Amino acid sequence: MVLLHVLFEHAVGYALLALKEVEEISLLLPQVEECVLNLGKFHNVVRLVAFCPFSSSQVALENANAVSEGVVHEDLRLLLETYLPSKKKKVLLGVGDPKIGAAIQEELGYNCQTGGVIAEILRGVRLHFHNLVKGLTDLSACKAQLGLGHSYSRAKVKFNVNRVDNMIIQSISLLDQLDKDINTFSMRVREWYGYHFPELVKIVNDNATYCRLAQFIGNRRELNEEKLEKLEEITMDGAKAKAILDASRSSMGMDISAIDLINIESFSSRVVSLSEYRQSLHTYLRSKMSQVAPSLSALIGEAVGARLIAHAGSLTNLAKYPASTVQILGAEKALFRALKTRGNTPKYGLIFHSTFIGRAAAKNKGRISRYLANKCSIASRIDCFSEVPTSVFGEKLREQVEERLSFYETGEIPRKNLDVMKEAVVQAEEAAAEITRKLEKQEKKRLKKEKKRLAALALASSENSSTPEECEEVHEKSKKKKKLKPQETLQENGMEDPPVSLPKTKKKKAPKEELASDLEEMATSSAPKRKKSSPKEEVASEPEEAASPTTPKKKRKFSEEPEVAANFTKSSTKKKKKSQKAQED
Repeated sequence: MVLLHVLFEHAVGYALLALKEVEEISLLLPQVEECVLNLGKFHNVVRLVAFCPFSSSQVALENANAVSEGVVHEDLRLLLETYLPSKKKKVLLGVGDPKIGAAIQEELGYNCQTGGVIAEILRGVRLHFHNLVKGLTDLSACKAQLGLGHSYSRAKVKFNVNRVDNMIIQSISLLDQLDKDINTFSMRVREWYGYHFPELVKIVNDNATYCRLAQFIGNRRELNEEKLEKLEEITMDGAKAKAILDASRSSMGMDISAIDLINIESFSSRVVSLSEYRQSLHTYLRSKMSQVAPSLSALIGEAVGARLIAHAGSLTNLAKYPASTVQILGAEKALFRALKTRGNTPKYGLIFHSTFIGRAAAKNKGRISRYLANKCSIASRIDCFSEVPTSVFGEKLREQVEERLSFYETGEIPRKNLDVMKEAVVQAEEAAAEITRKLEKQEKKRLKKEKKRLAALALASSENSSTPEECEEVHEKSKKKKKLKPQETLQENGMEDPPVSLPKTKKKKAPKEELASDLEEMATSSAPKRKKSSPKEEVASEPEEAASPTTPKKKRKFSEEPEVAANFTKSSTKKKKKSQKAQED
């Protein structure tokens, strides 16, 4: 009897299920197919043994990555060792992924099976999983699957920006499109300007140069000896410039109007700008290929290597291809046509554009293309999976192809692959160490600049925050100084501060003033005498002020107030006596 267990990986955790014992696993297939859609019947065949939920989304992502890479995670190991029987020979574990099954069988020793009845059981478990696990609803299971799917996709999309090959694919596609467009536009300029100057087509063959000349010459009748130097700069050939000048004098072309000439020059300038952009794009492609695939570009060239990567879809896909596939990559139509008609299969595809196949003899083209495809496959794998990609291996592989090419021509025996690769490994280690040293220096410089920038920002912010406080402190100090100045002057003159009883005199003075106002209302006849007394008081106070000029104003006020109060009380008593006498009369 065989005891079959099934491992099911879900977004919420691992589930281990057991099936009823049967003599042969194949006998379960018709029963499972019948009961997959019916939950009651499915419970009779399958039962849940253990469920290990994930503690967090991060743990779920780690387990999902481990399963996809064929690695046994610690959570999965603990589940299987805890709940599977100790007698491993009698246990058969069904898994959905063959890679994780091979890893479990290698590390834990359990026999694993995939496909057949296992796939049907997993289909039923996936359908009824929320009913098999207590406390799990269909909605929560769907949310967990969605969240894990998003995090898993984000983790897979992360890549090194400097080694992305998508830019190479787009660049080489745009480069091919620009070549076609520039060729079409240049032919249009040749036809259009050929009506006016037909001899120029035979003298100049390059499309970009022809467009520059059409833009510069314009009306051929205006071309003279003064423009010969500029013609030599454009054509980079003195004989061609002289031939263009002679042909313009005896040309059979028709005359052209100014408006037509303006349109031709405008279109020519557009074609010239496109050709210049094409050159800058080629430079950009070379720099990207030196970063992403230096060995492949050193072996076969930047353009052909980029076309191979673009046709394969990515550098990783190209690295997974065997050498036979790389050899005919780009000649799929010819291959399937040959297979269909039972004719000769193609010997080369995109690698035909390399210089090696063109230099080989006709009888050796197939042999050198097969050898070159082998070296291209090795170079792409080195570029894809090396941490610090260098062009050392590509240069050594190129030397091997050169030696093989000379062997086909002269019979000179090339070096062994083992010796070449030993030299390449030593040189690659040195180059990688140099590259890492440069990167570390650049990182240190960047960190120093960042520290300086942060220190400058902190200093500026501290200055900005301290300036208002300093202003307030200065303002408060100035106020204190202003208050202390009169007190210091009084102490210097030998005078003390005024007594605190001054405000009390003011309070005593207030009822006397009220009484004086009442007396003024009662005795109106004494008002002119009061007016006469006031100038006398002022005259009396003036000599006192002149006698003490050194006293400050504040002290003078304080010393004058008691004298004024005394004078006022004397005048008020005189007024009372006069009013009493008037009443008696």
